[in-house]
Amino acid sequence: MVFKSAKINAFRTWGLLLTMLGMGLMVLGTAGIVFWGHAGKVFAAVGLVIGLVAMMASLAIYFWAGMLSTSAVQVDCPECGKLTKMLGKTDRCMFCHTILTLDPNQANTNRPHLKAPSPPPTDVDHGISPKG
Repeated sequence: MVFKSAKINAFRTWGLLLTMLGMGLMVLGTAGIVFWGHAGKVFAAVGLVIGLVAMMASLAIYFWAGMLSTSAVQVDCPECGKLTKMLGKTDRCMFCHTILTLDPNQANTNRPHLKAPSPPPTDVDHGISPKG
């Protein structure tokens, strides 16, 4: 469970991986000219085109993640106390990766440190005699 992350962060990770893949393919494609000279131009053209497609896919994923992020519900994480964004009914905290939910049927309320709120103190609890 260490490698699980929030949905928005997962989209951004895929966008970053496609950016790195596209840049790597472009560099390797251009290196084809260095290694094979004039014959490496075909290899360079293929690498540059595939790299450009990967970069455009990365741009689309980043744009999509940004649009999702603007409409995401913001909640306070009960574990770390930071403000995080949720997509759907269940998601993970962006910081501590705690599973969060908006569905009361899926919520885990059996945790030992969660207690029912205590009633407010009354005058009798403090030993003060009622006025009379």
